[in-house]
Amino acid sequence: MDLPAIRKTYRRYAGHYDVVFGAVFNPGRKQAVAAINNKPGQRILEVGVGTGLSLPMYREDARVTGIDISPEMLDKAREKVAEQNLGQVEALIEMDAEQLEFPDNSFDAVVAMYVASVVPDPERLMNEMRRVCVPGGDILVINHFASTNPVLRRLERGLKPLSKMLGFHPDMDIDTLPNEPDFPRLSVKPANAFGYWKLVQYRNAPAGAHGGNGVAVAAEK
Repeated sequence: MDLPAIRKTYRRYAGHYDVVFGAVFNPGRKQAVAAINNKPGQRILEVGVGTGLSLPMYREDARVTGIDISPEMLDKAREKVAEQNLGQVEALIEMDAEQLEFPDNSFDAVVAMYVASVVPDPERLMNEMRRVCVPGGDILVINHFASTNPVLRRLERGLKPLSKMLGFHPDMDIDTLPNEPDFPRLSVKPANAFGYWKLVQYRNAPAGAHGGNGVAVAAEK
């Protein structure tokens, strides 16, 4: 997957994304927003905001910035903001998730919904999310990850050549995401139908923290 291919795919999706992917992914969106938007007045970055389906779910006192690589998807998000008078949305910006144009420590929390298997380099995505998140802030990723079921795993691998057409990597393994002493996975929880998608929660290391904090992963499969 490269940026031109991603833009082309989501230009094609933009007009019918809400119909095809709205209801099926909505439980995961609600779960992610509830987990990350739990304090008053938070500055929140949503990476890959798409058509803005999650935007009405944020608290009215939040300050939400959404970014996406697709101008067509962002146009749909801006329509929602205007139609629903979503005052908590401060900005919707066309931007590469792997090269965020924000200073360090710009946001109290950062969330990426259904994005990790879309970007060319998930490691760079995670590094950028950490960079712009304040020390001690929450970082959430919700995504499909490769199944542990051998039959489904073979099917996902068989779909890999169609990644550009599908707009995501169907065989992305959860271990592509970091799980380090200073950036552990606090939890991995099922989301959406059959738990086929996972909500992964991190907390950015406090300033001056050094590895080995002993936080265990709470995984639900």
